[in-house]
Amino acid sequence: MSRIINSGLEELSATLHKMGELAYHTVLAALRECVENRDAYNEIREMSEALVSMADHVEDRAFELIARFQPVASDLRTIKSYMKIAYDFARFGRYALDMSYANQKFGGIRNCEAWIISHVKDMGEKTLSMIRLSIDSLRSHDSQLAEKVTQMEEEVDKMYFDFLDKLIERADITTRCMVSSVLIVRYLERIADHATYICESIIYIATGKKVILR
Repeated sequence: MSRIINSGLEELSATLHKMGELAYHTVLAALRECVENRDAYNEIREMSEALVSMADHVEDRAFELIARFQPVASDLRTIKSYMKIAYDFARFGRYALDMSYANQKFGGIRNCEAWIISHVKDMGEKTLSMIRLSIDSLRSHDSQLAEKVTQMEEEVDKMYFDFLDKLIERADITTRCMVSSVLIVRYLERIADHATYICESIIYIATGKKVILR
């Protein structure tokens, strides 16, 4: 027999799927702005604000489900995790907006050395892959797929620290390029962390086990 709470959980799930896709495109827009001669700040701000609004809706709806239907333990686990995932998706938007702001303030990296642009592109692609993995894992509640984020997170961390090491060795980098690139890779590293948090939540939903994938 179908339970009344199921429709509420399905609604939360559908909202999270929309948030995931929007978060992906928000980060993608910020990355493109970094290396292309375009202004996407207003577009990114609108998407970021939409993600925050959707996260607030998930939280409100989650508390409503708890208050109205007295969910069992497995439902509470799902509801709690959905709230955390909504927050993580909203953080993607915030970091993308911060990235765009840095682009506006310092001119992005499009006029920086080729190795900087190449490194940011590679790190951005890896981070986007992590976002996509988190979305796909959420859609299927696939804990085994979610676990694959660990290696990707390690790779992004290595790319982040390798970039900082190389930047320190180079004395010919302009202040503008140095500040822009450091901020961008830092935001990407944080986005990757939140993608990992999402995968941890998915494993908790699917198995009831709390794991740390970082």
